[in-house]
Amino acid sequence: MEPYERVTQRPERRPWVVGVSGASGTPYAAAVVRGLLAAGEAVDLVVSRASRLTLLDETGIKFRDAHWQEDLREWLALGADGKPHFPAAGLEDVRHWPAGDLAAGPSSGSYPAKGMLIVPASTACVAGVALGLSKDLLQRTASVTLKERRPLVVAVRETPLSGQSLKQLVALDEAGAVVLPASPAFYAGATHIQDLVDFVAGRVLDAAGVPHRLYRRWKGELGEARSREGD
Repeated sequence: MEPYERVTQRPERRPWVVGVSGASGTPYAAAVVRGLLAAGEAVDLVVSRASRLTLLDETGIKFRDAHWQEDLREWLALGADGKPHFPAAGLEDVRHWPAGDLAAGPSSGSYPAKGMLIVPASTACVAGVALGLSKDLLQRTASVTLKERRPLVVAVRETPLSGQSLKQLVALDEAGAVVLPASPAFYAGATHIQDLVDFVAGRVLDAAGVPHRLYRRWKGELGEARSREGD
């Protein structure tokens, strides 16, 4: 192909990269992935080594590179209470990249990604991204996302936060990332733990500009959440 040959306009796959770090909160990641797929978005998934231990502890699921589709389907089917709650997800437009593969597509700025969502983000992950360490594919992709000026949402899940972690979060904010603490709100009328998880996932998708119906939005009407009790 000649470099200046006419380019035919074809739909190009441009995924959101979802990075899952080792912080507690794997239901947040599952809710975000479900929300992206429901919105018709392509997803590239990077599951860190530490997050696999958390996932095993929180759900009993062993996330294996060789069987990632089977394991991801099982993961996405679980509600926040650890019980099967959602129908089997279609994974036709999901791609998985091993966390140790530093030659993977998302490691390069020329890879056509829309941006990256780190859900949940541990403080160790935050430190690595803020310092530009790129010790694994998750951190490398976050660094690429920042340098390419693409959206980066960091859903930090830790409490309390040390002064050093706060400084690193400020550094990410100054670099252009959206720092989004995994802090559920209660004005949406939550009646189940999944409602609280979906609120945080919805705010992540809001920051990315992805449409969803994961939570009831505030309309300026006091007491509206309580009025849902009779629905």
